[in-house]
Amino acid sequence: MPKRGGAEVFRITGARQGLAEDVRGRQRRYVISMTVRTLSVIAAAVLWNVERHVAIVALALGILLPYVAVVIANAGRESPPSLPSTFVPAPVRPALDAGEPAADPEPDRPHDRN
Repeated sequence: MPKRGGAEVFRITGARQGLAEDVRGRQRRYVISMTVRTLSVIAAAVLWNVERHVAIVALALGILLPYVAVVIANAGRESPPSLPSTFVPAPVRPALDAGEPAADPEPDRPHDRN
């Protein structure tokens, strides 16, 4: 991708998203889940005398959703995507066997020990 000055811009595909963007996303998920919770509590109050079973389900959702929303919001940053390995292992070289000791080429002649 050439830029105005002619410098090329590279995309970093394996990098995690920035901290501010991560916090913003977690706040967005929390606000959405709290909105759903508020709507479910209001629906439980409105439907209590009309459709009791639906009101109980909405009330249960309104009670359980704050816990789930806090756990999701505090889950932390995502794990970085796995990148292809650039490590190339060295080839395995077979080790030499211990083998048998070499035979004495001249068994009749005594060895010199100086």
